[in-house]
Order: sequence, then structure tokens, then C-alpha cells
Amino acid sequence: MAAPGRVADLVLTGGKILTLDARSRVVQALAVSGGRIAALGNDDEIARWVGPDTRRVDLRGRLAVPGLIDGHAHLDREGLKKRWPSLAGARSIDDVLQIIAGLVRRAAPGEWIVTMPIGEPHAYEGVPGNLVENRWPTRHDLDRVAPDHPVYIRAIWGHWRNTLPLVSIANTRALERAGIGRDTAPPAPSVEIERDAAGEPTGVFYEQTYKPIVEHTLMAVIPRFTLEDRAAGLAESMRVYNGYGTTSVFEGHGAAAEIIAAYQALRRRQRPTVRAHLLLSPSWPAADTGAVRSLIESWGAWLGRRGLGDEYLRVGGLYTESDYSEENRLRATTSPYTSWAGFFYEAALPETVMVEMMIEAARNDIRVGSFTANILDLYEQVDRAVPIGGRRWVIEHIGVYGPDEIKRIRDLGLVLTTHTGRYIWRDGAGLARRLGPEGESRIAPLRSLLDAGVHVALATDNVPPSLFHPIHHAVARKPRGARAPIAPDQRLTREEALACASREGAYLTFDEDDKGSLEVGKLADVAVLDRDVLTADEDAIPDARADLAIVGGRPVLDT
Repeated sequence: MAAPGRVADLVLTGGKILTLDARSRVVQALAVSGGRIAALGNDDEIARWVGPDTRRVDLRGRLAVPGLIDGHAHLDREGLKKRWPSLAGARSIDDVLQIIAGLVRRAAPGEWIVTMPIGEPHAYEGVPGNLVENRWPTRHDLDRVAPDHPVYIRAIWGHWRNTLPLVSIANTRALERAGIGRDTAPPAPSVEIERDAAGEPTGVFYEQTYKPIVEHTLMAVIPRFTLEDRAAGLAESMRVYNGYGTTSVFEGHGAAAEIIAAYQALRRRQRPTVRAHLLLSPSWPAADTGAVRSLIESWGAWLGRRGLGDEYLRVGGLYTESDYSEENRLRATTSPYTSWAGFFYEAALPETVMVEMMIEAARNDIRVGSFTANILDLYEQVDRAVPIGGRRWVIEHIGVYGPDEIKRIRDLGLVLTTHTGRYIWRDGAGLARRLGPEGESRIAPLRSLLDAGVHVALATDNVPPSLFHPIHHAVARKPRGARAPIAPDQRLTREEALACASREGAYLTFDEDDKGSLEVGKLADVAVLDRDVLTADEDAIPDARADLAIVGGRPVLDT
């Protein structure tokens, strides 16, 4: 029987609960009251918190950990992948046409038919070799099943697989709607409009760039994601991320206005199942120092430090980069619409203007995140004008660092987020060959960074959305297809990797007093896993999922 005033709303018992607190305790049970952890201990101790209305969950020996925190999530994209019809499973052009024919039958006369790319999500690799014809369908192929409907097969978001080209395909009606003919010129050197022997467009567009340009220029007439698409997509995304034990995200690349609006719309409808901290993606009216300084001065009141919001949705700080390119300006022609990106391409600035903007941000206690190639040098320029130590400025997508860079990062008090999916899994073998045995340990040097006292949060970049992939990268350090690790001296223990996927994510968002570990008084965000990732076969870690996800003491996923 519970003692008076000590009744829990929820108790978890009979488990292996890894607290990831300062002592890294493992306990059997915990009690939740008012959305926060009320007690931790053994089963007998927690039994005192059970009352007639307490919900009890027997963990049956399963591992429970703090809810995972994705340090660079792109959460909004995951659900959007299901807003357009999929062509997954198509093994021939006829398969593609059968899917499109079915969409035509259900469409109103003249209605647009827009699909996801050809290939298998999430990376859409091996195309068009996955089709028996080993070629892309053309407008003439699509016309066979859709002579009266404009059809557009979208290009991938290039960073889903990081290989080029991106390819999209339009049928004749779509080309007519877009005003594309034999005299249409590509909008940029990286774009090719494929043409037949007579000089007519085949409907196939090739892009030698990772972020699509065609859909913002030549094919800007296609239907766009609506606010409803984005809000519904966010709800679906949250269910997916919960399924991998993720209960919080940080959007370091910045969120554009339409993404913030979608989060707000969802927040009004329901309590979100994933907490979000968003850096702002600014849309600068002009790339000059006066314009950016003026806006920074007016934003300081609400973007400073943690920004505005509550424990479920917060916007604070801003993202910037120095890719002030003609291609980015072309992509921005549909602004404020951002398509897959979710961030404004106008966030990019010329480097000198970017530095002046960041100095003004530092004066207003607005922190900055970026992964511009020389961002460490630029942050040091800012620090010489206005010290940024202790303000937790962020370097995203960390790649290759040596001892000197690590010392500089530590001295500036920066917080890092990873892209192990690129630098270890996808490109690690090539980087190791290029850097040689002496330089290999500079590749995503997680061990050296933690030993230096640098805060590092693991991140998925939504490729794929499970943090158990970066956890595996950090522990095993095996590139794709390799048996041997790269830079094994940079391995983390499994517990350290879990901490980088939870406790360090909380530090990243100034929330270390509220989440990231399981301690009395902290938010009851918990993931109960389908396997013990502390002891399971190393290569089984990426397949881990959550059997139960709890956010604020409320189960949001229960399989």
C-alpha cells in the first residue's frame, strides 16, 4: 500500500533500468508522478508508490534507458515521405506505369499525379539499375497511362544517399503546364534537360547537386507540401521516431517558418510525442551587414539563450552557413516554400557578412549553429570580438578533426553533433585510405573528443531515423561492407554511446536539469528496448527498437 501523498501515476518494475546519471546506476524499478520521476530503486522500494489507480508495467527484465535525443534529426521529413504515393517495389517501367495508372483512375480529370522517387526508401539506391530496362522512364512512357494528367516523379533529397545525379521525370502534360519545350534552357550548369535526337525534352531531368533545383525552378508548378501535409507528417514522424526510442530532437540545421508553423499547428491539436528544440533558419532580406544586424537586434529578445517555448516545443538560436551560391539563390525562388529542405536557403550569407552577423548574435546572447567547412575558424573570429565560451554554440555534422582542432573546440566551449552515417558508415573506408594509418584516428574522433571534455551528441540526419545506427557506428566503427573497424582507438563503450544519444543531447538544448538521464525530479522520458544493447551482439545494435516509449510519464508507444 502506498504511503499517503506518495502515489505514483506509473511504475516500471522488474527491469534493468540504466539511469545514465553521474553514478551510472542500474536499478530495477522507477515511479512516475506528475510527469516526472518520483523514485528509483528496487521492486520492493517502488511498490510503496503503488496505489489503486497506478498504472503498472512489468519490464520482464528488459533494458530501459532515458528517452533518446537526436542531435540533428530532420524529424519533419520522415512523415512527408508518405504524403506522396510510393513507387517502392517497382522492378520495371511497366511496374511504375501500373502504379501510376492506379493513381490516374482515382484522380479528378486533369489533376496532378506526383509520386515519390523510383527505388526503395530510405536511400533509393541502385537506380535505374533496379529496373529491368536499366533506364529511366520517359515522358512517352508516362503518357501511355496518363495522357491527360500531368505526372511528375520527384527527385530524391540528395543526402538520403549522397550519390549523384538526382533524377526527376515529367510527362508531356506536366512539361506543358511548366512551359518547358525544346528552347527551354537549364536554370544552372548542374541541371540537364535530357533531349531526344530531335532536340525535344524526354521529360527526364538530371541534377549534379544534392539539393534539388528543378522543383524550385523548371517544375515549380507542381503541387507543394501544405501546412496540413506538414502537420500530419510531423505526427507520423513522431510515431516513427518513438518506435526507435527517440523522445526529443534538436533541429540544428534550422527550421523555416513553414516548419515552425507545422509544429505549432500540431502542438495546438495534441500533446506532441517528441519534444523539439529548433534553431531558427533565418530568411535574410539582403546579404549585407546592415540588414542582418538590424534583424539580429530585433530578434535578440526571443532568440537569446534557450529562446521561447515550453518543454514540448522551443525555438531559440539560429543556423547560418556561407554557401552563398547561385544555386542556393535559385532554390530560394519558391521561398517561403522550402520543399524537402525545411530550412531557408536564404540562411546562407557571404562569409564576411556571416561573421558580422554572428558577432551581433553573440552580443545579443543568441547562439549559432553551423557546419560550414571553416566554421571553427569563423567562431574564433567571433570569440575575439565577443567571447562565446559557455554559450554552447554548435558545430554540426562533425567529420575529421585532429588534436589541435579538438583543443580549439574545447577552449571555445562548443557543442558538437555527429554525422557518423557519413563519416564512419558511408565514407569511412575512403577517408581511411586517403588519410593513411597516421591520420585515420582523426575520422569522427569521438574518443578523443570525450576525453578532452567536449560535449558530443549523436545524430541521425534522418538517414535513417534510428539513433541505434549512430550508436553502432560509435561502438563498432565499421564502414559499410567492412569487417574491420576504422580508428578502433576512437571507439566508445556502449554506455558512452547511449549517453551521447541522451544525456549529451539534453546538454545540447540546455535541458540537462530536466532530461537526458533518469533521476528524481527529471521528466519521465523513458525508452524500453526490445533487446539489451549493452550485451547484445554488436552488429544487432542497429536493429534495436523500442517496445515502449514514455514521454512525460505518458506511454506514447506500447507494442
